[in-house]
Amino acid sequence: MKNFDVTLWLNGKSSVQRIRACSEDEARMSAANDGALVIKIKSSTPWKGSKKPFPLVLFTQELVALLEAGLVVVEAIEALHDSCRDDAQRQVLQMLLQKLYQGCQLSQAMAAQAHLFPALLISTVASSEQTGQLATALTRFQFYEKRIEVLRKRIHSTLLYPCVVLSVGGLIMFFLLGFIIPRFSVVFAGMKDPSASAQFIVWWGKLVTENGMLLLAATAVSTVALVATLRSQALKTGLLQLLLRIPQLRMQFELSVLIRFYRTLGLLLQGGMPAVSALEMTGTLLPGDYRSRLQQVLSEVREGKSLSQTLDNYGLTTPVAARLLTVGERGGELPAMCERIAAFYDESLERAIETFSKVFEPILMLIVGGMVGLVVFLLYMPIFEMAGSLS
Repeated sequence: MKNFDVTLWLNGKSSVQRIRACSEDEARMSAANDGALVIKIKSSTPWKGSKKPFPLVLFTQELVALLEAGLVVVEAIEALHDSCRDDAQRQVLQMLLQKLYQGCQLSQAMAAQAHLFPALLISTVASSEQTGQLATALTRFQFYEKRIEVLRKRIHSTLLYPCVVLSVGGLIMFFLLGFIIPRFSVVFAGMKDPSASAQFIVWWGKLVTENGMLLLAATAVSTVALVATLRSQALKTGLLQLLLRIPQLRMQFELSVLIRFYRTLGLLLQGGMPAVSALEMTGTLLPGDYRSRLQQVLSEVREGKSLSQTLDNYGLTTPVAARLLTVGERGGELPAMCERIAAFYDESLERAIETFSKVFEPILMLIVGGMVGLVVFLLYMPIFEMAGSLS
């Protein structure tokens, strides 16, 4: 589906509305259904590719503050619209107001801009509209987003250090092989009985001197090809499957999946959504192999079986979490228990990431330092041999 900017004439006023549709005709029909006259329509790029994405976290924070101050939804969004200075954000808020003026609920207005508002937020708002606790639901969603973002940043920061070390090590190796060794090869070329290391340095220096530009071009092309290959989704999936063969990494990956699963499930249940609907919504956020297991869980839950026992049977929980779910079902505190399970898993994953950093970073430094040290050793061995022969 594509985004279309439709210029409308409605109630004596001209406005621009962004509509998501498969074609221009479908977008025109969708706009005309609201009783507006379509003046102009043009295709636009999706918002997620723009330079300034819609500040969803800030939007929910300000909306919660206004709702807790006593404003109704329409008044709160009108206040945000009037105080906004960014034209693109004002357009989003204007589209929300148009839907609200037409009698739609906030969840329906957000669903009309599904490329900006995630399905989880829309479902959370829809469930809270039935209970009248929109501010509470948005606060829970904010907490959910913050915890997920903290986990994501923690993982990224853990992976950033190895990438920096490998990049710096690669640059050092490139400098040694492309600049230092060719200079040393001139000195070693006149040796009468060169050693193996001296022969390698002379050979490499001659190769770089004669084919330097060709080697530089080949290195650049190889680097670009490697980056493009690493961006391939198929390769990422293959590498992930390969890494998951390591038992410890597979355990931590499953832990990260369960954190997102239980935190999302708890968020939806706290908003008043039925368990079956919450499980269906949560299933859209799981990896493919977990979705098939969740479908089997859903079929048994619909038959009236216990949620904790069913999740345990299909490997979507752990012994500790299964017991906590059982207690939550007995006491009617299943939503709060799901959040407690997610917090428990969160702490376990934090400890695992910290342990991984302490063990992996020194090993990586030893590997990169060993490669650089090997090249330096090859450079200085002939020098030591020459000094020994002179003495």
